[in-house]
Amino acid sequence: MNHNLRNKNKNSAAARRGLKSLSVAVALPLSFTLLDIFLFGSSTRYTSLHKPFYVPSLWTLHLACITTAFLSGLSAWLVWAEGGFHRQPAALGLYLVQLAMSLMWYPVVFRAGAIWLGLVLCAALFGALVGCERAFRNMNPIAGDLVKPCLVWALLLALANLRLVYQ
Repeated sequence: MNHNLRNKNKNSAAARRGLKSLSVAVALPLSFTLLDIFLFGSSTRYTSLHKPFYVPSLWTLHLACITTAFLSGLSAWLVWAEGGFHRQPAALGLYLVQLAMSLMWYPVVFRAGAIWLGLVLCAALFGALVGCERAFRNMNPIAGDLVKPCLVWALLLALANLRLVYQ
């Protein structure tokens, strides 16, 4: 009986640690993304543009960016929880690159007005996400699947950026 109680306490402690690490893995990219949107996410130029149906509105960009931050953090946690970043350190590098590219887009395009550089960021973001999807899928298929909507977001971002280029 005492042995079962110790196992239950060990499992409970492991579950608490897992929940804490999951919270951090999701909260950090989400917090950075919300701060990025708050500081750099408004653009009178973008909101005043006539946008065809396939170019997302500003609120759609923001919502997709927040969703992507959540999904990418969750997928990275799934890989980390299985020891995947130790087995394939390049996967962590790809994750950090995609996070950096997504956080750089708003200040580069909306604040600095460097729309051509924004297209380069979109291409780098898409490439890093493809790499993440492949690396994550090898370690945890669910983590790889969670990256796929992020690829769609990168394409939405590129469409928005192209609309700014060819207004």
